[in-house]
Amino acid sequence: MDRCLELAMVAMLEGESPVGSVVVNNGRIIGEGCEKSRQLKDVTRHAEVVAILDALQKNESCEGAILYSNVEPCILCSYVLRHHKIAKVVFSKYCGELGGTNEEFNIITTDKITKWAEPPAIIVYGGK
Repeated sequence: MDRCLELAMVAMLEGESPVGSVVVNNGRIIGEGCEKSRQLKDVTRHAEVVAILDALQKNESCEGAILYSNVEPCILCSYVLRHHKIAKVVFSKYCGELGGTNEEFNIITTDKITKWAEPPAIIVYGGK
């Protein structure tokens, strides 16, 4: 989580929302990213997506990996992490109605989309 907070600070200093994310597999960081939506003028470049893309560009598989973020992945990011079969999601702050664990739009842990693998475990770092 410390690396997520460092990346969030980088994002903030670059005029972005302060969000950082890392993908860890077998105890090592395989991808990392910070928010880039404003810089790249691309709403899909959230920290979690950037971290997953970073891993994929290094030919790393995200299947079974852990995604850490200082903020709960939103609905968009939740779809991406489900698609790439992330096994566990750890975050430290809920993001409200756009959050992937929001009861009404629970993309992260739904079992109603049968094409997806098992939903990832969710851990809220430091409690609610």
